[in-house]
Amino acid sequence: MYLKIEPKKIIDTYSTPIIQQTSFWSKVKEHLGLNSRAFEFSVKNSDIYSNVGGYCHTNADFVVFFQYLNKEDYIAYLPYGPEIEPSKENQGAFLEELSECLKSYLPKHCVAIRYDLNWESHWCKETDFSDDGNWAGLPDKEFQEFHINYGTNEWNLKKSNINILPANTIVLDLNKNQEEILARMKPKTRYNIKLSQKWGIEVKSVGIKGLDVWYNLYTETAIRNGLFLNNINYFRSVFTSKMECPDDEVNVQLLIAYYDKMPLAAMFLVMSAHRATYLYGASSSQYRNMMPTYALQWAAIKMAKCSNCNEYDMFGIAPCPDPSHPMYGLYKFKHGFGGEIYHQLGCWDYPIDKYKYNAFSACEMKMQGYYK
Repeated sequence: MYLKIEPKKIIDTYSTPIIQQTSFWSKVKEHLGLNSRAFEFSVKNSDIYSNVGGYCHTNADFVVFFQYLNKEDYIAYLPYGPEIEPSKENQGAFLEELSECLKSYLPKHCVAIRYDLNWESHWCKETDFSDDGNWAGLPDKEFQEFHINYGTNEWNLKKSNINILPANTIVLDLNKNQEEILARMKPKTRYNIKLSQKWGIEVKSVGIKGLDVWYNLYTETAIRNGLFLNNINYFRSVFTSKMECPDDEVNVQLLIAYYDKMPLAAMFLVMSAHRATYLYGASSSQYRNMMPTYALQWAAIKMAKCSNCNEYDMFGIAPCPDPSHPMYGLYKFKHGFGGEIYHQLGCWDYPIDKYKYNAFSACEMKMQGYYK
């Protein structure tokens, strides 16, 4: 496979709908103490796409973040990168070649390169779904690794024990008009949107001035659901980074749903290129019968559509409607808005130091998260 790679300035990265691969997101993480680098690469189309001939190449880029495990060892992490998606039978060989080219540019003590892939899962054929449309889920880890590594030279790609970013999501098509978008929703969701309107729920875009209100709702939500609580500076960095970022295609909105001046729900909506992403959400335990979260989502959908986005990523659900899954409630809520469910490949590792990687992987087994 012919693949050429070279460093580039993060500020020069291409505009992309994948928030986590933008110069804006690099700024967010920089404020949180995480360094990153960008790379340009070129690959021959016939090497990565099936039934393609000729000498044409694809030029693309990606941003890699350095997640330190201790004072010197680190993981080189590509959140939802690289963006280009080769044909399924070529994906393993592409990741292997990219890893071998990339590792020579990385600082010493890299334990592994981690690809958090938003490529479609290989296990989404018709036979992988039940008669009522529910996904059967992933095969054993060993089988996944055999499948992905087929055609590689070193058979070195490993399915990580956890997914950092959601591997399952729902995406709404915003090319439809508002009536068509509403018509695709489940009746209960449409009813709840109308009910929120009947109660007079008002949604406002508040910017950084609403950060304290957001954080109070977020703290309440995290405690209620037993989630990890980020510091307020984590969210402040989102606004700070937007002010420092020259990418005009990135737009950050903090939306808050009020009832009679009382904040009941809030969310971060981030728009980049043609995609809007529901990045963070929070809600009060009070007045839930007024359906403020439904008013919030409907306002965000309309805002995204007015901003010329053609898709709305609801960012994270349970892989199937299993009531025992900790994200089952999100599955029911988000699925009601009528989008398409996408199952993605999730995190894959290319170990550089196999001894240290095995130790890291064993520790990570104890950190099983929601995004499975």
